[in-house]
Amino acid sequence: MRIAVTGGNGKLGRVTVEVLRAAGHEVVVLDQAGPDRSAFTQVDITDYGQVIDALAGINDRHGGVDAIAHLAAIPAPGILPDAATFHNNVVGTFNVFQAARRLGIRRIAFASSETVLGLPFDAPPPYVPLDEEYDTRPESVYSLGKHLEEELARKIARWDPELSITALRFSNVMVEADYAEFASFTAEGRKWNLWGYIDAQDGAEAIRLALEAGHPGYDVFVIFAGDTVLERPNAELMAEFFPGVEVRGELGVNDSLTSTAKARRILGWQPKHSWRDAR
Repeated sequence: MRIAVTGGNGKLGRVTVEVLRAAGHEVVVLDQAGPDRSAFTQVDITDYGQVIDALAGINDRHGGVDAIAHLAAIPAPGILPDAATFHNNVVGTFNVFQAARRLGIRRIAFASSETVLGLPFDAPPPYVPLDEEYDTRPESVYSLGKHLEEELARKIARWDPELSITALRFSNVMVEADYAEFASFTAEGRKWNLWGYIDAQDGAEAIRLALEAGHPGYDVFVIFAGDTVLERPNAELMAEFFPGVEVRGELGVNDSLTSTAKARRILGWQPKHSWRDAR
């Protein structure tokens, strides 16, 4: 397929571009900035005209795309004021979805966020391991925006039975260079996301699989690494920080406290990279 990657010069975006190209897909990179202007097209996703024009075709670069990996966003709360974050992310995502519908692009995978699970867990999670089965619990404007992006996807997919939109709730994205910092992580400092993370290679694979599958309709998956960021056992962590939280099934010693069983079952995805392998 020819796949547009919005935010293709970002942390996850760069790896996604590499993974998609390695799998034989042609990739069109759309972003606001990047090191090589000849390798991407500058697009402001909050401008619908720019979005639909860039997806429809760009001079000698491409004549339209088959699928979209939508990763462009303000990536976390606090980078910009709340209103600016909300405007960029929610309006930008609507523009991408709407442009895809108008152009007949039928496959979209987009970056939602672990934050919709209730991060930073100032209120304890409802149970562990976490999964996709309980209602979203946004605790910031950034997270509220991600919740609304998921609702946009759900409703827009209902309008078009051939449209495939996949929301991927990525954990804290890491690349190999980040793993040197893990030794400094503390249990208190990382409890905000139940000590989770996702390697960018595995995140990119989830995007590839979702786009290649192209299952009609809307679906959502949590995408976490198979392990936590700490050596301390899960039982100790839960007893200290979240006593009384219901435990559903085996926690394992250092297994992720967020289940990726649904992504494994439906997408055939599994996390293959761990910070422990980089030591």
